[in-house]
Amino acid sequence: MKYRSRAESGERNRSKQPEPDIPLGIASIPILFLMLSLSIVIIVFKQPPHMALIGASAVAAIIALKAGQSWKSIQEGMIQGIRIGLGALLILMIVGTMVGTWILGGIVPTMITYGLKVFSPALFLATTLIICSIVALGTGSSWSTVGTIGVALIGVGEGLGIPLPMVAGAIVSGAYFGDKMSPLSDTTNLAPAVAGTDLFSHIRHMVYTTLPAYVIALIIYSLLGLRFGSTPTETEHIASILNTIDDHFSIHPVLLIPPCLVILMVIRKIPPLPALLVGTVLGGIFAMFVQDRSLAEVVQAAHTGFVSATQNPSVDRLLTRGGLMSMMETVALIFCGLSFGGILEKTGMIDAIARPLLKRIRRTGSLVAATLTSCIAMNMVTANQLIAIILPGRMMKQAYEERRLHPKNLSRCLEDSGTLFSPLVPWNTCGAFMFVTLGVNPFVFLPYAFFNLVTPLISLLYGYTGWTMVEIDEAP
Repeated sequence: MKYRSRAESGERNRSKQPEPDIPLGIASIPILFLMLSLSIVIIVFKQPPHMALIGASAVAAIIALKAGQSWKSIQEGMIQGIRIGLGALLILMIVGTMVGTWILGGIVPTMITYGLKVFSPALFLATTLIICSIVALGTGSSWSTVGTIGVALIGVGEGLGIPLPMVAGAIVSGAYFGDKMSPLSDTTNLAPAVAGTDLFSHIRHMVYTTLPAYVIALIIYSLLGLRFGSTPTETEHIASILNTIDDHFSIHPVLLIPPCLVILMVIRKIPPLPALLVGTVLGGIFAMFVQDRSLAEVVQAAHTGFVSATQNPSVDRLLTRGGLMSMMETVALIFCGLSFGGILEKTGMIDAIARPLLKRIRRTGSLVAATLTSCIAMNMVTANQLIAIILPGRMMKQAYEERRLHPKNLSRCLEDSGTLFSPLVPWNTCGAFMFVTLGVNPFVFLPYAFFNLVTPLISLLYGYTGWTMVEIDEAP
């Protein structure tokens, strides 16, 4: 048998997947430029990251042109990147209209009112985590959970005097627990498909990282809640909010029908876009027949959002939100992020960065670490959760096979970081949605999204210790 050298083996691999035209050092320039420009724009100038992303896209395009690639190819990459996020953008816009009509129709004020009467400040954060987990587990959608229950809970939390970053962190943690573990979730189905395993093996294997992280998050939220016991001042504040809402809206249990119906439709696997559209229409109907609002006011609330003028600053801050136009800045941000990621993917820069990383992997722990960090980096660079699962999964699959690791190890890592880190990046489609829906910047609630932060750390621990890392020959 003729002995093949490493160089010959490398030539065979390269014949299957050609090396990118752009070398590693040059391919890294757009990402380094993005990191630097984001720091300047956000921290120094205190501006949103749109222009930093546009500048980084321009740098990536210039490098690709210098490498001999055509403008047509670069533009195709931008279009392909944007096309991936179009479904998310449509949902984002319809959620804006739904929030506007739900406030006008008294639906959100009703949920806030009942929440303020039922919730205890000391138990609010832990209860928020559990409620959002149950809803997201049933619907399989973090966005639907945040856009319905989350909107109400953020108002209840502010009414109870709990810092909004903590409330948003608990909402996101619960919503993404359900999104990660529900068989109805798109990412829960995508990750095993990319890795090459089946859905329920994937879900069972995720329990090892998800359950400990969830228990840790629940304990931390319970301890944080102890700081917010009811005081006379807080009681007066809550009473003031309740009285103001009651003076300006008709509060009735029938107004809980739209959110319950939307959640039921998602559970029954009705696509989110028509389900949310039905919620928008129901909000307008209740606004006209329960709150005695005109059709013109319904259209205005759906288009530009609801503007509260109760003269109570807390209530006005809670209820002035929603509308299609309120989402446009976020839509533009997502466009910019997806365009940048599309250029890097189409021109081969992402592959150029990934290959040297794979060559340095020698241990299982290093492989898990590379998978987790790749998913996090893709969430930041490509601004899309699905790409952050697909690309690292595609790049790492062969490495897991060579180490005889069962593909469910890879699918778990893809979810532990690819799914859970997406809402923590403001320009990612998920992070942008959380920002405009909850009104809290992901960078601000990031320290309180305990479930999203702890899960990748547990996954990394398992990688280096070998705990729960199943080999192919050990699997039935």
